[in-house]
Amino acid sequence: MNKTLTVILIVLAILLIAFNITLVDFNNPLEGNSIIALIGIMAALCAIVLLLIFMISQKIRKKVDGDKS
Repeated sequence: MNKTLTVILIVLAILLIAFNITLVDFNNPLEGNSIIALIGIMAALCAIVLLLIFMISQKIRKKVDGDKS
C-alpha cells in the first residue's frame, strides 16, 4: 500500500468523524443514534491510529533495508 492510498484513507476517516459528529445529540449523547455515531467516531479514530502506525513502520522498514545495502 503506497503513501497516497494511506493518506486518502486517513482523509476519509476524518470525513467520517466529521459526519458522525453531526449525528451526535449533545444533550443526550448516550441514547439512540448518538451512541452509534460515537462508536463510529471511535472506530474512525482507531483506523487513523492504525494507518499512522503503518506509515511509521514503512519508514522504519525503508531505513532498515537501506542500511543493509
